Amino acid sequence: MSRYVVTGCAGFIGSHLTEALLDRGEDVVGIDAFTEFYPRAAKERNISLLRVHPRFSLIEGDLVGAPLESLLSGAHGVFHLAAQPGVRDSWGSSFSIYTRDNLLATQRVFEAAAKAGARVVFASSSSVYGDSTCFPTHEEAAVLPVSPYGVTKLACEHLGLAYAAAAHLDLVRLRYFSVYGPRQRPDMAFARIVACLLERRAFPLLGSGGQVRDFTYVSDVVDASVAAMTHAPAGAVYNVGGGTPTSLADAIALCEHLTGSVLICDRRPASPGDAVRTLADTTRIALEVGWRPRTGLEAGLSAQVAWHMDQRAVATAV
Repeated sequence: MSRYVVTGCAGFIGSHLTEALLDRGEDVVGIDAFTEFYPRAAKERNISLLRVHPRFSLIEGDLVGAPLESLLSGAHGVFHLAAQPGVRDSWGSSFSIYTRDNLLATQRVFEAAAKAGARVVFASSSSVYGDSTCFPTHEEAAVLPVSPYGVTKLACEHLGLAYAAAAHLDLVRLRYFSVYGPRQRPDMAFARIVACLLERRAFPLLGSGGQVRDFTYVSDVVDASVAAMTHAPAGAVYNVGGGTPTSLADAIALCEHLTGSVLICDRRPASPGDAVRTLADTTRIALEVGWRPRTGLEAGLSAQVAWHMDQRAVATAV
């Protein structure tokens, strides 16, 4: 049995990861600030079963002010998922939130982890590549983010490398590509598309719909994260992609098929900072860690649509 710390434990990916660790028999300390980025009720729903688990402890707190040295003491590893998400919201005056909740919070996690001798698996993002011209994109491709969010994620990576060099931080960086599945954040594309289909509302389609994403199912992301914690060499950086690059228009068509509804599209200009295409080269993580994605887009979206339908049924019953 090991003890792990999961930051952002009540979020979309974090709650799935925490469940997986508990299912493996590990002890988990979860930290979450329950920020106002989306309703607290959604996060509470994510961790309703975790709260009563005998090997789970929840710390509600802000990483910038939390006593991280004591919380990380004795931990075998830290899965650092907590962050201020969203490409489109990272411009303008909101950038100060991203610098605080991404960069400053991450610096405190790295500092405490280095002192505790705990490995950190850091959740980075494909946003660090920006509009890459290298497809599939490998880990040595140029990192040229085109959004302030991507800039903060890349800065966190570089900060981790500095701590690795100066303070012997044991760090593994994972660049997640477009994660989806049950419990997806309500601001994310598939969550909004499915909600609009089920409620017969218009969906604000930004751009042509021709944007291509390497959609990655959440359980595959969890498997990659756990494998990286236990098997990756120190200092490694890996892409975590689903291997199913699909245009937004085709993904919408699949959601329409799964729900039996036709999406009403409110077409709007493309948003600044959105990459035109993403596609992960996952050769390195397959060779070094033995991870490969297992869930295709149709199966993954079927699970997500079913989850949304279940949530609607529960809300209607209440």
